[in-house]
Amino acid sequence: MGISRDSRHKRNATGAKRAHYRKKRKFELGRQAANTKIGAKRIHTVRVRGGNTKFRALRLEAGNFAWGSEHTTRKCRVISVKYNSTNNELVRTNTLVKGAIVEIDATPFRQWFESHYALPIGRRGKKPHEGHEEGLNKPRSNHVTRKVNERKEGFKVEQAIDDQFVTGRVLARVSSRPGQSGRCDGYILEGKELDFYLKKIRSKGKH
Repeated sequence: MGISRDSRHKRNATGAKRAHYRKKRKFELGRQAANTKIGAKRIHTVRVRGGNTKFRALRLEAGNFAWGSEHTTRKCRVISVKYNSTNNELVRTNTLVKGAIVEIDATPFRQWFESHYALPIGRRGKKPHEGHEEGLNKPRSNHVTRKVNERKEGFKVEQAIDDQFVTGRVLARVSSRPGQSGRCDGYILEGKELDFYLKKIRSKGKH
C-alpha cells in the first residue's frame, strides 16, 4: 500500500463510515519523508505534479542564516539539532526540518560584527585568535573610521546573544523546508523567542 493523502478513508463528522466508491488516485499520493541529516551535502531531485521539480535534501552541512536585527546574512555550518517541538526523536537523530532549533557556527557572524563595529563580541577577557584581530585593528580611512564610530554610539548587543558567542555557537531556527527546497536556511534567535527556546532546552535537559 502506497502513502495516500486522501480523506475518504476517514469517518464522517457524525462518525459514519464513508462508502468506498473509487480506488486511490495519483493526485492523492504522498511520499516518504526526507529525514534530512547533518553531513556532506547530498540532494536528490524528484519529478512532481505538473512536471515541476523538488529537491530532496538527504544530507546538508550548511545554510544561509540571517541575523535579523543586524540586517545581515552569512553562510554557517550546522552543528547539531537542539530542540524540536514536534518530536524529541528528531533531536536525537539530528534530523533537519522546518521549525527545528539548531546550533550553528558563530564564526562568520563574529568576523562580520568585529569588522562592522570594530568591537569585540563574546570575548570575555580572551585575546583574539590569530587572524581574528584583523577585523578589530585593521587600518581604516578617516571616512570609514567616522562611520564605524557612529555605529558604535549607544550600540549594545543583547546579553543572551553575547553569551552564545563566547561558546562559538549560536541558536537558530530553520525556516526553509530541507525536504522540499534542498536548503537549510533560517535565522538567529533573538529577544523573547530566544528566551523561550533557551527555557525549553534547559527544561528538556533536566528530564
